[in-house]
Amino acid sequence: MPRPKKPRFVSAYPTMTAFIPEGMPVSGEILLSVEGIEAIRLSDFEGLDQDTAARLMAVSRQTYGRILSEARSVVANALVTGKALRIKGGMYAFRGQPGRRFRRRGGR
Repeated sequence: MPRPKKPRFVSAYPTMTAFIPEGMPVSGEILLSVEGIEAIRLSDFEGLDQDTAARLMAVSRQTYGRILSEARSVVANALVTGKALRIKGGMYAFRGQPGRRFRRRGGR
């Protein structure tokens, strides 16, 4: 029996939940989890190192690296193949909200 996943902490639900190619037919849709976009935000937008970002998400550095790698792969796939990128799903909890333990939304 696999070990249950612990929720990853995110700062907030993303305000943008989809990116769709303009000027060409959409060739499909690909999903990016909420914790995946949070990992990209922390590393690539905020410029944090993986150790600091992993502590913010309350996961190990190795787990954070795996989340970040998978998220970058999903984004690259959407950009190269012209697929719509939807942000939803995953196992996450909001940082700083003690009443809410975690959310599991559709997707993965």
